[in-house]
Amino acid sequence: MLWHASASVIKQKQLFGKFSCRDCKMGKLVFISLVIAALSVLFGERIISFRRRTFASRELVQNHLPNCVALKNLDHGSEDITILGDGLAFISTGLKYPGLPSSEETGKIFSLDMQDPRMKPVELRMPRNFDLESFNPHGISVYTDTSDDTIYLFVVNHPQHKSQVELFRFVEDSLSLVHLKTIKHELLYSVNDIVAVGVESFYATNDHYFTHEIFKGLVEPLLAQPWTNVVYYSPEEVKVVSEGYYFANGINISPDKRHIYVVDLFDHNVHVLKRKEDNALVSVKSVAVDSLCDNVEVDLETGDLWLGCHPNAWKAFMFDPKDPPGSEVINIKNIHSYQPVVTQVYADNGHVIMGSSVAATYGGKLLIGSVFHKAICCDLK
Repeated sequence: MLWHASASVIKQKQLFGKFSCRDCKMGKLVFISLVIAALSVLFGERIISFRRRTFASRELVQNHLPNCVALKNLDHGSEDITILGDGLAFISTGLKYPGLPSSEETGKIFSLDMQDPRMKPVELRMPRNFDLESFNPHGISVYTDTSDDTIYLFVVNHPQHKSQVELFRFVEDSLSLVHLKTIKHELLYSVNDIVAVGVESFYATNDHYFTHEIFKGLVEPLLAQPWTNVVYYSPEEVKVVSEGYYFANGINISPDKRHIYVVDLFDHNVHVLKRKEDNALVSVKSVAVDSLCDNVEVDLETGDLWLGCHPNAWKAFMFDPKDPPGSEVINIKNIHSYQPVVTQVYADNGHVIMGSSVAATYGGKLLIGSVFHKAICCDLK
């Protein structure tokens, strides 16, 4: 009798163990399914948010300027352009930026005399001791030393997709550049643009928080957090001077040197910051531009801001030559007033110029550059 009772208990335990094991497996499957479903929902929401930030559904209305012509020799991008007071322009070309189209051409720097009616860009001769094969120029800035009129060119460079700043001296007689030094620092880890404020000092934007390409190109855009910043560099001091940007992009300085302008690509605005004596920056205001603006140039006479923008940047990331990314130029007047005037000056659906990144003016002419396409010159109305 006792033996039968023991056997019955053993059978019950075995049966219960089988059910417990099955329940355990089922529970794990349910948990894994819930996690996958939750991640799918989160990923879908992030994609929708990213499409919204990049204006994926925006239909662009053409707004052309008269007499637009393509500039010669600039068929592989003209990511940044800056113009001196005498009309001498510097242009960076050949940028290879992860996630965007690019060519196999090596990076180059061109100059363009805006007073010359031929409007012909000239490639600047580079020094022999400089590594041209890995030259990958991004943002540029020019500083003129008033003590001897020496022109210094600062170039953001991404060899092997790293970040460093090249400092050159421009030799006008021979249309060449003399390489003075390469600047590297742990705070200059993802530099996009730069504005020089001295012979060896500048402000620079970091457009990403992460340095690994997968995190930069996929994770960070989907997270969409305000983690990027602005850094001040000099031989004596390097420090973060402003942060909280979703994608700190173009940067420039007011004609009186008292304010810095920073473009936040993904937040669709331009920040105005006041310089302090210790080169720190204090936020003054931000101006909405309703576009994904890239670089910012400043008219030295009027103080107007000129921005090259991506009106439907989703198309740049999902590049299709049959449905190319458009271009847009925005002008901001009286940015320090209570009511800045924001105006769309030019818009194209990508069939004239794709992916505009910069706009600069001189003498009634407007130069429009692009990340990977061409550069054009138009008459302002």
